[in-house]
Amino acid sequence: MSTAAEQAILDLLGARTGTICPSDAARALDPDGWRDRMDEVRDAARGLVATGEVEVTQGGAVVDPATARGPIRIRRVH
Repeated sequence: MSTAAEQAILDLLGARTGTICPSDAARALDPDGWRDRMDEVRDAARGLVATGEVEVTQGGAVVDPATARGPIRIRRVH
């Protein structure tokens, strides 16, 4: 069972060919309070990495979302 944040990530990735920023998913969940949803979205991205559905990148390189600091991008696994 996926969370709302996981579903938002997957929906956005399904509508695009590239990557998304976690803030895109947070804004989809709560346009006005998206900043408060960022930790939830980053946690959801970690969960989707664990299931092999997405990768987290920084500067185009795949990184471990548990240790990544700073801006990240999310993409579907090829």
